[in-house]
Amino acid sequence: MPLFFEWTQRVPDCTVLSMIVCGQEFSEATLNRLRDCLAHEPALSRAEVSRQVCSWLGWRSATGRLKTMSCRKALMTLQRKGVIKLPESKRTWAFQQRSAAAEESLPELVPVSGSLADVAPVELILIRSRSSAAARIWKGLMRKHHYLGDGPLCGAQLRYLIWSKRAGWLGGLSFSAAAWRTTVRDRHIGWSETARRSNLHLVVNNTRFLILPSVRVPHLASHVLARVCSRVPEDWKTRYGYVPVLAETFVERGRFHGTCYRAANWVPVGATAGRGRQNTGEPVKDVFLYPLRKDWRRPLCTQPDGSVEITPPRQTLVPRDWIEEEFGAVDLGDQRLTGRLLRLAGEFYAKPMANIPEACGTTRDVKAAYRFFDNERVSLQAMLAAHYQAAEGRLSEEKIVLAVQDTTALDFTPHPATVGVGPIGTVQQTIRGLLLHSVLALTTEGTPLGLLDVQCWARREEEMGKRSERREKPIEEKESYKWIAGYQATAAVQQRQRSCCIVSVCDREADIHELFVAQRDTPRGAQLLVRNERSRRRQVEESEALWERLEREPVAGVEEIGVTAAAGRLPRIARMEIRFARVELQAPRDKTDMGAVPVAAVYAREVNAPVGVDPLDWMLVTTVAVPNYTAARKVLGWYAKRWGIEIFHRILKSGCRTEDRQLLTARRLENCLAIDLVVAWRIQYLTLLGRETPEVPCTVSFSDEEWKALVGFMRQDPSIPEKVPSLHQAVRMVAQLGGFLNRTADGQPGSETIWRGLQRLDDIAQAYRIFALPKKPAELGQAVLCSGTCG
Repeated sequence: MPLFFEWTQRVPDCTVLSMIVCGQEFSEATLNRLRDCLAHEPALSRAEVSRQVCSWLGWRSATGRLKTMSCRKALMTLQRKGVIKLPESKRTWAFQQRSAAAEESLPELVPVSGSLADVAPVELILIRSRSSAAARIWKGLMRKHHYLGDGPLCGAQLRYLIWSKRAGWLGGLSFSAAAWRTTVRDRHIGWSETARRSNLHLVVNNTRFLILPSVRVPHLASHVLARVCSRVPEDWKTRYGYVPVLAETFVERGRFHGTCYRAANWVPVGATAGRGRQNTGEPVKDVFLYPLRKDWRRPLCTQPDGSVEITPPRQTLVPRDWIEEEFGAVDLGDQRLTGRLLRLAGEFYAKPMANIPEACGTTRDVKAAYRFFDNERVSLQAMLAAHYQAAEGRLSEEKIVLAVQDTTALDFTPHPATVGVGPIGTVQQTIRGLLLHSVLALTTEGTPLGLLDVQCWARREEEMGKRSERREKPIEEKESYKWIAGYQATAAVQQRQRSCCIVSVCDREADIHELFVAQRDTPRGAQLLVRNERSRRRQVEESEALWERLEREPVAGVEEIGVTAAAGRLPRIARMEIRFARVELQAPRDKTDMGAVPVAAVYAREVNAPVGVDPLDWMLVTTVAVPNYTAARKVLGWYAKRWGIEIFHRILKSGCRTEDRQLLTARRLENCLAIDLVVAWRIQYLTLLGRETPEVPCTVSFSDEEWKALVGFMRQDPSIPEKVPSLHQAVRMVAQLGGFLNRTADGQPGSETIWRGLQRLDDIAQAYRIFALPKKPAELGQAVLCSGTCG
């Protein structure tokens, strides 16, 4: 269970340590009392210690019983962290031992087949004692026939046997405590972090479900699920004194399809990340939910003060700056953590190229930053949730949005002590790090609106060198599933945003048939635009190769597109011949059950390319209708904007220097990465916003102190101009601080000069606050170091 450290300032110069373990607060006074008890009464057993602690804290269940097992877990967590030293365990519990008694008590099983009526009535036998004959049968069936065995199960639990007078034992199932945190479940419920911690006990987990392999009765499984869900609330109340309102279960992909759960009206809400509790990795599992009462959301979303927040909390106040707009609605369960996040975002943005000590400035703030990244309440997705929400709000102002997907590798090889990273190169290479897959929303002009989804993971060592086995795995167990997950996140935004059309843009790596099938089978989902990989020999109708089919089409026109500079390549204008046609993309030979997908193909090939330069040769496949040449030109232009995500990842690595972070664990790196991602987006956004809306006043992105300090420094004149500079003028001045020469023929400043200029601007603004303001910052109650309100 998670361990949280919270520092609170109660009185001046008096800092009190409070720790929340297993949902229970352990104050410094409680910890000292516990240490004294362990020191003066060493003969106490662990069970006796847990009973005493429960009594001190009033830690009881709904039925009034002491929650000794939860307390035991909390004490073990405290011991692992070095906070206390427990006495040695004096006995081994019976449920921790494997016994042959369960297998010996198994009755003889016979094959059962026929219809559901042939085995009716089906009975559910509740196991009331772990020492009963029914309990031994349940354990024996699970150990012998269930791939997870008989347990142990976590927390409060109920076990049932499935019995038929006509056919005998048919199987068994169980319910126990819910998973502590599941992103897709929590998002579907819509509860806050505080409500989740308070009401998690109202969710029960269907941890085992077994129909014996000798039983072949159609519809039996869904019938049992319906029966058991109707009686679990009452059985749970009888045993534990309260009524659960929601059931969950996890179905392992590649092993099961969850057909019986769907037939019993369980709702699929998404999939797990496949990371496991300790980030050690586990199979991806589909998450299914089943409401046990009609108004199930209300009790789950009820706050401790009695108020009800059915949907995720949204900001009601106007944000003071862009940092509050992107991070202000973050719910980390503690406003102090949110405040620290806002401060860190301001410090990282003010000095994007600085390391953490340099950005934070003081020893106190540096330690606070490290504690923040190590806090169990903090996670990449929790921090980015508010940014996703803000980005979605910006989408509503556009008619067409390009959701560009791409993957990049974050290399942490120079920091070999980092735990939790994995290989990011070939088997022969030794580079190690994390993989990052981003979905960045762009306007059709290329302005980034924000991130819609981020996936970050480490490859497993044991998966390397097994390329030959990839065809045997389902798509959910392959790394390429990232494209489908990214599309699903984009499709969810599209279903909420009816005012704009979202097009998911992907490079050649995403040319997999499962992605097109996912789009086809998603009602009101986003459109797709994928560049085809020629070597995959995709077939269209009449078993003809896609490329050969388009080459037979007449040239519809010639379009010019700009090609950016790259290593060994000068920028140029490429003249592209365009052909287009409507085709049916056939499924691969080993996946014919997926069926064909109707698409439009746009073939663009460069003519008269410079000598020694490989000409551009793009085959674009899209679900967007392309009835004429004008539409084909638009599709080509949309794909050309894909370069925006390459720039974004370059800013992340070179501008924010994410790969230079030394935080020792992958989880801390991911938490820091969440801030770096939003800062990188903001730098890119500021760069292009000055081009798109040059005449708006610079106060939309700069504070009064910042633009006044900037203008005074650039003009070497302390007087304040009567007219506020435009955003275009301010951005060019910032770029000049970063090395931009601002000559007539220099064009627009790039992101690199912008991020260098921002770093200098922070120091200039700090000097302005100290020397130019009527009072010094210390007298105004402001921090002399980074204010956290830059830009």
